[in-house]
Amino acid sequence: MKISLCIATYRRPDRLAALLDDLTRQTLLPVEVVVVDNHAEGTARPVVEERLRLGAPFPIHYGIQPERNIALTRNHTVAAAQAGDWLAFIDDDERAAPEWLQQLADAAITLHADAVLAPVVPVVPDSAPSWIRAGRFYDFPRLPTGAEVPLNRLRFGNVIVRGAPLRAEPGPFDVSFGLSTGEDGDLLARLVRKGAKVVWCDEAIVTEPVEPSRLSLKWLLQRGLSGGQEFARKSLSGLYGPMTAVGRLRLFGQAGAQLVVAALVALLVLPLGRHRAAAWLVKVAANYGKLTAMVGARYNEYAKTMP
Repeated sequence: MKISLCIATYRRPDRLAALLDDLTRQTLLPVEVVVVDNHAEGTARPVVEERLRLGAPFPIHYGIQPERNIALTRNHTVAAAQAGDWLAFIDDDERAAPEWLQQLADAAITLHADAVLAPVVPVVPDSAPSWIRAGRFYDFPRLPTGAEVPLNRLRFGNVIVRGAPLRAEPGPFDVSFGLSTGEDGDLLARLVRKGAKVVWCDEAIVTEPVEPSRLSLKWLLQRGLSGGQEFARKSLSGLYGPMTAVGRLRLFGQAGAQLVVAALVALLVLPLGRHRAAAWLVKVAANYGKLTAMVGARYNEYAKTMP
């Protein structure tokens, strides 16, 4: 397998440097690494130039995409990745063990897959509040190796995709998701709807430190809101299946009922621990997000200024 490895980055030079160093130690090396910087001043350029000066064992192509848009930035990585017949994607703040890319490639071959997703394991700092550590709010659901990934759990961050069908998709990432979230799941769901087989590999783990700015109830609620809006938006578009007028009413009614129930449960479980109440408040935010999406509202996470 010839694998092009794509990285979209934004103002994380130290994290990007650690990731690029991890990639030089892979037992299966990519044929190229593409780094596209979403910061107009090119803050990642010195990191890339230093790795090239030190003699990286693969070409590193660097570019700048100045418009604030994660989907557009990822599109630039795909356009620049020409050498591989498979494309792997990893976030700029993640860390990969030496066997990571080999495990993804082996899974794609042995499972006859068109795409393979794998875990992103959060690393919560010891300084995090105790209720944050107890709540496990940053964990993503995991599946047995070989299981096909449900449409509503499709995402990037740790994935390898067959190049030909991905490049054939318009975009391929939908830039209308570029300031919110969900461009990754949207692309994979479109591929699945056209017959692609997307499976899980539970061994090809990468880790991701949880940023201090995300160690708060406010951030968790914002993520819940965003996730709810994303789910409703994709449901209403028919991405998860045909959506009728009755289906819209059912989605609206279920979201409203679940919001009320979650709010009541949050109050009831508060004496049992702040982390339990917070988990239910996140459900409140998610269902509120579904309701707001149905009237066209959108929480644009990537429009905010990042440190």
